[in-house]
Amino acid sequence: MAVIPVSVSAKEAQIAIDEALEKVAKQLRELNQFIWSNPELAYEEHKAHDAICDFLESQGFTVTRHAYGVDTSFECISGTEGRTINFNAEYDALPGIGHACGHNLIATSSVAAFLALSHLQKKFGTGGRIQLLGTPAEENGGGKEKLLNAGAYKEVDISLMSHGGPKNLTGKPSDGVAGVLMNARKELHVEYFGKNAHAGGNPWDGVNALDALVQAYNGISTLRQQILPDERIHGAFLDVPKVANVIPAYTKSYWQIRSPTLTGLTSLIARVRSCVEGAASMTGCTVKIVEEGLYTDIVLNETLCERFTGHMGSYGREIIQKHDKVLTGSSDVGNVSYATPTLHSMFAIPAPEGCFPHHPTFTACAGTDEAHVEAILTGKGLALTGWDMLTDDKLFESAKSQWEGQVPASS
Repeated sequence: MAVIPVSVSAKEAQIAIDEALEKVAKQLRELNQFIWSNPELAYEEHKAHDAICDFLESQGFTVTRHAYGVDTSFECISGTEGRTINFNAEYDALPGIGHACGHNLIATSSVAAFLALSHLQKKFGTGGRIQLLGTPAEENGGGKEKLLNAGAYKEVDISLMSHGGPKNLTGKPSDGVAGVLMNARKELHVEYFGKNAHAGGNPWDGVNALDALVQAYNGISTLRQQILPDERIHGAFLDVPKVANVIPAYTKSYWQIRSPTLTGLTSLIARVRSCVEGAASMTGCTVKIVEEGLYTDIVLNETLCERFTGHMGSYGREIIQKHDKVLTGSSDVGNVSYATPTLHSMFAIPAPEGCFPHHPTFTACAGTDEAHVEAILTGKGLALTGWDMLTDDKLFESAKSQWEGQVPASS
């Protein structure tokens, strides 16, 4: 494997990145603004997909659109051989509140990182492959899991990305966190099947699927009092009766279950299933339960966290290297972290007190010039971390061996 030439200092690499991104600063801001102004839901991100692909092609890169059988994914690769550094670009939004999770900023930082690292590779003649992967449907749908199953990460040696958030994400002000722990999560889709009857005339002949759903909800609500502080159960009623004078024969609900570890998640799902199945027994309904949408917890990598923290420090940002408390959200990047050494960092953007992702106030914050500046700086930090992994065998082996020691214990 090639190593960084002795004549190239870390400062020279940083200057080269700054100069490269300055040349496309206007286009990157326009791309960010376009994605933010055109929020699209999971697997419907056609405008974002096309805009990013068009931009990359305008910069001379070859892009595979609709990659790996996922219509709104893409893949762009720079370089031909050696270690592969992956950057993940998310760009899906939330129903009704747009980019309230700031995925336009994730896309921007990852595109910037890809451009910057590709520039370093060409300028200094370093081997390796750099992959920018469009990863749709993080909010709902598990886009990265589909891409994993399709082989998108098969050759990836290191995966890097960063997510925007408020300055007080950890409970105290900071410019971000290199390593965050997040809950494992799985979805349960529940259908109850009963029997119709006239609610006024012969209700005794009916089997009430709404009663089953309500009993399950009450059981799960009671269960919530007996779970760990970082565990979560939340659900939605998708199909319920629209009239009152018919005993309903069908209901459908959707649940998300979260726990800090896969082991804890498995145990909690079993308890939720008991509530769901018990409600069927109580009411005489039959029940169908489908489990899907597994998001694993995130396997932290100390080496990647340390390198990213240092590089962000060189840009005047004070990053917390690791936050030990589990953030109760979940992400499909956890699945990636079980497949390869991964960095999923957080960077702070200006936001009012109490503003947090998945709230409408965060949507406006994610579209500002100030947030864009932080995304670009973060992209530079990601690129320099990728540069370390491409060019320094000892650092790469440190990240790899640490991950190899963690994953079996986390499984």
